[in-house]
Amino acid sequence: MGKTAIILGATGLTGSILLQKLLADTNYKAIKLFSRSPSNVMSSKIVEFIVDLHHPASFSDDFTADEVFCCIGTTAAKTNEKEQYKAIDFVIPVGAASLAKQNGIPSFIVVSAMGANASSAVFYNKTKGEMEQAILALNIQKTHILRPSLIGGNRTEFRLGERIAKVAMSLLNPLFIGGFKKYKMISPEKIANFMITLANSDHKQVIFSSDEIANIGSTRD
Repeated sequence: MGKTAIILGATGLTGSILLQKLLADTNYKAIKLFSRSPSNVMSSKIVEFIVDLHHPASFSDDFTADEVFCCIGTTAAKTNEKEQYKAIDFVIPVGAASLAKQNGIPSFIVVSAMGANASSAVFYNKTKGEMEQAILALNIQKTHILRPSLIGGNRTEFRLGERIAKVAMSLLNPLFIGGFKKYKMISPEKIANFMITLANSDHKQVIFSSDEIANIGSTRD
């Protein structure tokens, strides 16, 4: 009959690519998008909900699916207020995971970041680590956390610092070998491929490093 997937962050870089791949995947009959702005993607598979993601109770009745893909995230450069940053990178993913648990959705796959650590002195890494801990504590049947390195590709908005970092990383990538492979810049296509592979497999591993994501993400398509 086909599955129903939920995407949070479908207008972002990785989320928009994930959406296109799910639309082309015959395993899925419906894709529910929950976001604050429309995706402007037209398909009979898409059911779109324009909501305030900080208040999941307001859309709980519609939040039903076979799996949730959470691609929500911002950067310190784009959101320099710590409370605002935490409201996006912690509150939204954890709220969505809590709703998934409440509604009996068995699969929750979330994009975190390399270096996530709840004990870190770095606010960005600490927030990501706390988000991971809060989601894991919900004990959703199938939980997967992805920790990609710097994500390549072109975003709709211009981020000077990120653009410079991507140029530098593209030059350094060939030098990252052996145990340093996880530091290589990774494409959003590989992340999206990996998320779909996880959703349609029986992987038991919970947390995946960037090199693991790249290796398996390269085998799809």
